[in-house]
Amino acid sequence: MNWIKDLLWGDGIAHSLLILSIVIAVGIQLGKIKIFGISLGITLVLFMGILLGHFGFHINHEILHFFKEFGLILFVFSVGMQVGPGFFSSFKKGGLTLNMLACGIVFLGVATTIIIHYLTGVPIPTMVGIMSGAITNTSGLGAAQQAYNDIFGTTDNTIALGYAVAYPLGVVGIILSMLFVRYIFRIDFNKENKQIQEEESKETDGASPISLIVKNPAVFNKTIADISQLLEHRRFVISRIWNFETQKIEIATADSVLHENDKIFVITTDYDAETVKALIGLEIQMDRKQWIPTDSQLISRQIVVTKPELNGKRLGDLQLRRLHGVNITRLNRSGVDLVASSRLNLQLGDKLTVVGSEVAVHKVADLLGNSLKRLNEPNLITLFIGIALGVFLGSIPFMIPGIPQPIKLGLAGGPLIVAILISRFGYHYKLITYTTLSANLMLREIGIALFLACVGLSAGEGFVDTILHKGGLSWIGYGFIITIIPLLIIGFIARKFFKLNYFTVMGLIAGSTTDPPALAYSNATAGNDAPAVGYATVYPLTMFLRVLSAQLIILFFLRLNINYLFL
Repeated sequence: MNWIKDLLWGDGIAHSLLILSIVIAVGIQLGKIKIFGISLGITLVLFMGILLGHFGFHINHEILHFFKEFGLILFVFSVGMQVGPGFFSSFKKGGLTLNMLACGIVFLGVATTIIIHYLTGVPIPTMVGIMSGAITNTSGLGAAQQAYNDIFGTTDNTIALGYAVAYPLGVVGIILSMLFVRYIFRIDFNKENKQIQEEESKETDGASPISLIVKNPAVFNKTIADISQLLEHRRFVISRIWNFETQKIEIATADSVLHENDKIFVITTDYDAETVKALIGLEIQMDRKQWIPTDSQLISRQIVVTKPELNGKRLGDLQLRRLHGVNITRLNRSGVDLVASSRLNLQLGDKLTVVGSEVAVHKVADLLGNSLKRLNEPNLITLFIGIALGVFLGSIPFMIPGIPQPIKLGLAGGPLIVAILISRFGYHYKLITYTTLSANLMLREIGIALFLACVGLSAGEGFVDTILHKGGLSWIGYGFIITIIPLLIIGFIARKFFKLNYFTVMGLIAGSTTDPPALAYSNATAGNDAPAVGYATVYPLTMFLRVLSAQLIILFFLRLNINYLFL
């Protein structure tokens, strides 16, 4: 029976894998349990690790360290790949206001953490752990632990302990802050829903179809190419023409000529629609089915770009209209319809709406790939190139004025930044960045589960002692203060001065704390997708700042303390 003893209490690979598997499996299952409609999710893996660590289950230090760091890299890289495409676009239009408010929440949280440190004397590493738990941000926990390890070559378990004790009340505090804002401003849900509907009706992005009749003499006998030059800076595609003389519908080509009383089917944006109408003529009401009569050979299909060699190519370079006689009217990317401008760069996974004869559409489908099976194949080259570049970037020392010692982005910051850049610009360098949502979620969940299990096992031995004898109960209070104060201040500012819709404020609060349970609560309360939109708008920048701020606090304060000791 020695083998059972070695398996449960030994120091080998089999023992390590068994303990990690038990911690992760049981923790995830427990995380599905809801209390008052709220579940802690995968965070229960951390508490399960703490529990087993408390009862003496340990893993070899080197093995534990490897799994923890590798899990962290997988997690932050997957997060970066997920948020990267929307990271830069999130600063446009109203997103700039939301992101600035989210930055305010992050900075106020950091300021509150530092103030509590000076008032109470709780060490900075512990306070950063409490801060990460208070805003339920696991990436910040990983960044702080990695930064501490870079300086001292060892871990500080109080970082994980602070996170663990502050997390549960952090989830509650985030939702309470939403309720406080609702109570203070006496929110009427009917009015908020009406405002959302009015804003959506004014939406100017995306692709919209309109039918026009040619009435402007300035475009009589002009070709589509001529029209495109006149409207060079507008986004539109003339898809089909109803010829007044022949009474027939035909595919619009660059050489197609417009005559008086011809009718055209145009795909454009709401913003550009008025300009197109002003140049060509009057809008008429025609059902889209009327543009494909029963005796016509025209068909309309969605074709998916799946050939790797097309990744990054401009749509206009394929010359599909000239070579195959088809029109590309819309491009759907990540659920958003875009006008199929010739200047658009294609990415794997794009869905093109193609109109033409059945033979021509089949040829275009072969040219673009249209193989969903190919999309399901994992693109591991991009993954590991990105991880390698991220590790390299994270290892470069940077000098910052005021900090005597160089700092590093580490294994959390480096892969995160590289993933954001690759997911946004990788197609320029022929890197296939498309990943199915399920594949990305799988990598992310495996990474965070490994990381939390390892953190819990290493911190478990002193958890109970910390709660009972080392101020752990007061840490819970500090965490609640860090949670509630920034959210109430920015929530008040967002509603009072920026007049933001309450449902958007809920998404802002949930996104600035990167808290899925709060988002789930917001969606259920609102009954619309406004909280999800607000969450998605601020999440990329907030996640980046949470990781960076946790590292910088550790590096700045501990570096100064180290240098002070040597002076």
